[in-house]
Amino acid sequence: MPKKTIYIVDDDASVRDSLALLLSLRGYATLVFANAEDFLGALRPDWSGCVVADIRMPGMSGLELQARLQQHAPALPVIVITAHGDVTAARQAFLAQAVDFIEKPFDADQLIAAIERALAGQPAPGIPAPAARGRGELTEREREVMQLLIQGVHNRHIAEQLGISPRTVEVHRARVLHKVGAGSVIELARLADQGKI
Repeated sequence: MPKKTIYIVDDDASVRDSLALLLSLRGYATLVFANAEDFLGALRPDWSGCVVADIRMPGMSGLELQARLQQHAPALPVIVITAHGDVTAARQAFLAQAVDFIEKPFDADQLIAAIERALAGQPAPGIPAPAARGRGELTEREREVMQLLIQGVHNRHIAEQLGISPRTVEVHRARVLHKVGAGSVIELARLADQGKI
């Protein structure tokens, strides 16, 4: 087996096949597994490379797999992929040292960049410092909306808590993301975790 392999763990056969094809065309060796239990059952101490794991799978989740790997194979970095991303899951993945948290459908170049960072032993990329000074400071209401977004509260519930319409929440959310230079609420949460906002 090649020295470094990309281990794909996803319960969706079409995702496994397409990832394996994409990565093999880019020159990577791959091994695919339909679930976390099969991967852990096959895991050997001399394996190196990185793991690309889906979050939602029958049985053990990708986040549970990540936690197990921290205990039993800490040298294998993990990239989390999901079609059901949320702020809470992203924060949990990053706190457990995920190299990246990528939402499906994902950009192939984004995945390859994450794999390259993982193989090079680089941590998750930092998000640039917020651009708030250049785009204007957050208003008090925007700060309230931002705090609830970071906690993973959905727009409808934010609207109820703050006594405003869901449409107004969407406007505040867009302004917050623009002012801090985040492309998504997940990036916003990462900025908050890094103490940059």
